[in-house]
Amino acid sequence: MRAIATPLDGVFVLEPKVFGDARGFFFESFNARNFEAATGAQPNFVQDNHSRSARGVLRGLHYQIRQPQGKLVRVTAGEVFDVAVDIRRSSPTFGQWYGHVLSAENKLQLWIPAGFAHGFLVLSESADFLYKTTDYWAPEFERCIAWNDPELGIDWPLADAAPLVSAKDAQGVAFCNAEVFP
Repeated sequence: MRAIATPLDGVFVLEPKVFGDARGFFFESFNARNFEAATGAQPNFVQDNHSRSARGVLRGLHYQIRQPQGKLVRVTAGEVFDVAVDIRRSSPTFGQWYGHVLSAENKLQLWIPAGFAHGFLVLSESADFLYKTTDYWAPEFERCIAWNDPELGIDWPLADAAPLVSAKDAQGVAFCNAEVFP
């Protein structure tokens, strides 16, 4: 596994070693020793999640203010534009975002430590999105920042149509009013 640093401290694009031949391919999607060696992080994953979404669905920007979750995310079918937003007030990159295309074809993963909001936009006909979390889902602590917040200025690769968002995500708060981490 190769870890590629991003402009956000602690966020990495992970490129697995893929072994392929005429039969197909094989790769380790997670190995704790290799992950630590590549990123310096030692996450304790407690939950795996899987979602399927149609083209144009935008999920996010989600985080938990208590029981914050680190997330190791990947796509097993289709393609998404995945985004992490630094919401750690003490960070030099507070309020900055990073986005990367993750797909079944490129097999890349994104490591997003606790202290970040997360979201993604489906670019393909549909996408299966898998992610490991370092803490359990706690709906009472879940928060959502507006995906289109002008202060954040995320450059979502939207087609001409507006994205499809849930009612909850449509009520996301402005970044300036969001609860953030110290």
